[in-house]
Amino acid sequence: MTAESDLAFDPWDPAFLADPYPAYAELRERGRVHWFEPTNQWLVPHHADVSALLRDRRLGRTYQHRFTHEEFGRTAPPPEQEPFHTLNDHGMLDLEPPDHTRIRRLVSKAFTPRTVERLKPYVEGLAADLVSALVDAGGGDLLRDVAEPLPVAVIAEMLGIPESDRAPLRPWSADICGMYELKPSGESATKAVRASVEFSEYLRELIAERRAKPGDDLISGLIAAHDEDDRLTEQEMISTCVLLLNAGHEATVNSTVNGWAALFRNPGQLAALRADHSLVPSAVEELMRYDTPLQLFERWVLDDIEIDGTVIPRGAEIAMLFGSANHDPAVFTDPARLDLTRADNPHISFSAGIHYCIGAPLARIELAASMRALLEKAPTLRPAEDPKRKPNFVIRGLEGLVVEV
Repeated sequence: MTAESDLAFDPWDPAFLADPYPAYAELRERGRVHWFEPTNQWLVPHHADVSALLRDRRLGRTYQHRFTHEEFGRTAPPPEQEPFHTLNDHGMLDLEPPDHTRIRRLVSKAFTPRTVERLKPYVEGLAADLVSALVDAGGGDLLRDVAEPLPVAVIAEMLGIPESDRAPLRPWSADICGMYELKPSGESATKAVRASVEFSEYLRELIAERRAKPGDDLISGLIAAHDEDDRLTEQEMISTCVLLLNAGHEATVNSTVNGWAALFRNPGQLAALRADHSLVPSAVEELMRYDTPLQLFERWVLDDIEIDGTVIPRGAEIAMLFGSANHDPAVFTDPARLDLTRADNPHISFSAGIHYCIGAPLARIELAASMRALLEKAPTLRPAEDPKRKPNFVIRGLEGLVVEV
């Protein structure tokens, strides 16, 4: 165990945010678990430990199914943040069984391999249209023009959100996701609360419309679930829709721009990809490993655990470092090298265990579709200016990626 003051880990340092991977290497070399005083968390940097802890039922995304705040030694969130926490705490990502099991069982019906495969022509057609528009304009912002609109449109289409209502979805999502950063500011909390209220009000009205006039969409399907074991409360339905919208595009958006920025920094790998489009599936996996869109995933310790002789007590919080795990040389040969042909690639960018990303198959289709469209329609795509990284750590992405063709 290493004390915080000795660590190179500094999630608020611009130099660290630009490239956290050397600091992760130091963390891995210095031990399997580290106490980080600024956030009162135990950092876990090794792939084997992260993978095991994601499946360990002594940890949970919440503790409120077993303990009150007081029993767990925690302070309840401030009352003014209640709208955000009500919305967040009823989504399946922050629930444990049996509620998590009930909601996931219902939602998973929309994400079966067959259902997702049926979406493929729509996704590929939309990706082609977006890239064609980018090419016709001679370039633009890859984030704004391709990376964002593709997955937002796909998940909104699945949920049954009309096209005319989609403009605020991405801003709402961005404001809510600001609360997932380490020690979010008061301004971030205010934005998240406002977005939670507005998004919830919108969905409450849309759900009422779907009750009166069902459609062929996921919201109508959730309403139509008659099995008492599966039925969702209205708050669970709202929280589930928000989670699917947020999680359904955040990783894809950031993987797209992180991935292309990495390709531009590695021209040899980009040339190999342009020469052989059959590399697209392995390229998608490698780019998600190489610059991980979700760098950290938190879990509460519900019962004492031990890591390498260090007892981590009930009530503690563990921060699993996905970005570090994905660069662990014990699992990945030469992890700092981008290798689009990497065959053995057990990255954990989609998490693992009961909270494994339910939309992973859809995300892979979206990432492959936009990559193929860009390779085919914009074979000379290149950066027009240096990308600017977002000042975030947990959700790693770019402010934009301006390109020209």
